[in-house]
Amino acid sequence: MTDSENRIEVQSLSLSYGNTAVLKSLSLPIARGKITVLAGPNGCGKSTLLRAIRRLHKPESGRILLEELDIAKFNDRALARQIGLLAQSPSAPEDMTVEELVRLGRYPHQSMLQPWSQNDSTALEAAMEGTGVAHLRSRRLGSLSGGQLQRVWIAMVLAQETDVVCLDEPVNHLDMAHQLDCLDLVRRLNVDYGRTIVLVLHDLNLAARYADRLVFLNDGVIAASGTPEELMTEAMIASVFGVQSMVITDPVHGRPLCIPLRTGPAHNKGDADAARS
Repeated sequence: MTDSENRIEVQSLSLSYGNTAVLKSLSLPIARGKITVLAGPNGCGKSTLLRAIRRLHKPESGRILLEELDIAKFNDRALARQIGLLAQSPSAPEDMTVEELVRLGRYPHQSMLQPWSQNDSTALEAAMEGTGVAHLRSRRLGSLSGGQLQRVWIAMVLAQETDVVCLDEPVNHLDMAHQLDCLDLVRRLNVDYGRTIVLVLHDLNLAARYADRLVFLNDGVIAASGTPEELMTEAMIASVFGVQSMVITDPVHGRPLCIPLRTGPAHNKGDADAARS
C-alpha cells in the first residue's frame, strides 16, 4: 500500500460506444476510505465510469491507477480481489439460495487446488452477518422482498473482501425505508470496514446526505467535484441539471437539501425568492 491519499486515479480517460463519445478525457481522484458519489443527468457517463474503474470497458485513451498501478496490468482475479462492483439491477436465478449467491463473491479468492477454504467460510459468514441476511441463508431469491434482495447482493460484494466497492444505483426501485436502510448499510461498510466506496445515485438529497465527496458529471466530463456543501448550490444545480431549485440546510443532518422548483434556465430569480418567503 502506498501513502497516497487517493485509492484510485482516473487520468484523461476517453471512452466511446461506437461513434458516440461517452467519457471525454475525464480525470478524477478517488479518495481512500471515503464515500464518493457520482451524480448527474441521465446519459452523462456515471455508470460507464464505474464500469471502467472495474475494467469492464476498455478506454480509447487514458488510464486508471489503483495504488499508483495501472489496472490494465492486473490479471482478472487479482483485480477482482481489489475492486468489487454491484451493477445496476443485477439478476440471478430465482431458485438460487441466499447463501449460494453470497458464495459467488468468493470466486476471485479460489483456485482449482483449493476451491473452498476456511477463509472463504469466515468471509461468507461475516458478509451475511454484516448485512443482516444470515437468517435468510436458505431462502430462495425469488421469495425475498426488494430490500432483502439488495442486501443479499451487497453481501455478495462484501464477501469478495475488496478494499474498493463500486455500487451503481443500489437503491434503484426501492421504497424510501429500504433506500435509507441500504445506504445506512453502505455507510457502515465504509466506517466499520474502512472500504473506499464509489456510488452512483440519482437522488441529489441522498447523495448530499451520504457523500464525503460529490462529483457532478455532465456530457462525459466532470462538471464539478467537492463536498456536498460546495456543490449543492442553486446555480450549480441549474447549470448541471437544468432545474431551478432552492437549497436549504437539512435541519436534522446538517447537509444541503435541494427543493426543486421548475425545469429550465433560471430566468426568474423571484421563483426561489418567493419560495423562501
